[in-house]
Amino acid sequence: MYLNLIFLALTVISTLTFILTFFYITAVLFFRYGWLRIKSPGKTQDSPVTLVSILIAARNEEDKIRFTIEDILKQDYSKDLIELIVIDDHSTDRTAEIISGYAHAGVKLIRLNEDKPLNSYKKKAISEAIGISAGELIITTDADCRMNNRWLSTIVSYYEHNQFKLISSPVVFFEEKSFFERLQTLEFLYLIGLGAATIGNKKPSTCNGANLAYRKDVFHELKGFQGIDDLASGDDELFLHKVASRYPEDIGFCKSFDALVYTHAKPNIPEFISQRKRWASKSTRYKDKKIVILGVSIWLFNLFIVLNAVLGFLYPGYWAVLLMVLIMKSLAEFSFLLPVTGFVKRKKLLKYLPLLTCMHTIYIIYIGIAGNSGKYIWKGRLVK
Repeated sequence: MYLNLIFLALTVISTLTFILTFFYITAVLFFRYGWLRIKSPGKTQDSPVTLVSILIAARNEEDKIRFTIEDILKQDYSKDLIELIVIDDHSTDRTAEIISGYAHAGVKLIRLNEDKPLNSYKKKAISEAIGISAGELIITTDADCRMNNRWLSTIVSYYEHNQFKLISSPVVFFEEKSFFERLQTLEFLYLIGLGAATIGNKKPSTCNGANLAYRKDVFHELKGFQGIDDLASGDDELFLHKVASRYPEDIGFCKSFDALVYTHAKPNIPEFISQRKRWASKSTRYKDKKIVILGVSIWLFNLFIVLNAVLGFLYPGYWAVLLMVLIMKSLAEFSFLLPVTGFVKRKKLLKYLPLLTCMHTIYIIYIGIAGNSGKYIWKGRLVK
């Protein structure tokens, strides 16, 4: 009887493994389809005329904030149509002093002065800035980002030609100093490609606040971050979901190399884990059941990969199943990442894909649990 139960359990595991593998491969190929559906905006001779408010929330960024501000001041966009507001989030270094040094260039500084702890300082910072902003279009980026001088005109031109309510634009890591950082770059490109692909498929799921634009009137219409302001993260992705619930057809992805924003990977594993736990914590607030089902299915798929690896020590036949699944997973991810890495001119990173495919399995399982149950450190603060 026990042998029969064991045989039944193993049969169920094998069956579910192949079902989840088929689901994952189908999903990844659908992501590839969504990415390819997005057309790159063509070059235009028109000069954008939209008044733009660029918002940066900064905390202890004295080493990098200067470069971000100068990149924005060098944009090939009418200076009369740019408003740059930087919000100092209780920095304990020279961040505020450095920002103040650009007052002569029109850079506005807001200092947060809450005397009671918040769990969503960044949303508070953005809301405060939007409250005094003059622009029709709000664009957010981070205090450690870099961009070329056509960044702003490219995004605004895309906005004016399509009249989207919200526009997500690409972000990529650069200046990697280690093998670990290069692995992060490839993994992050998967996430950026995924966000673009879901927009291309008219099922928006994710974006990045380091390069995000939306209409100010839409922000007010949807009552800003109300309903999601108790969560430390989510000023980008959860707000995207709010916009998508009201305007599912009016969200775009600016698939232009000129629209790229560059930032840095995390230098070590603890900082990387803390960042990803913060990102994963947003999933507890997803209201779209399809996104939840997709996320849970991908998590289960990775769990069953590990389960097959463990079973291989008892029943060697499962090593063959494991190898087959990993090969199919890697090939599907390669087909998706090939055009994505080509877009950012980083195809050489694909040589790390076989290793990343295996490592990512363990990472997904851990982050899926830790991101929804644990605490993490963000900007020097302990967040629940």
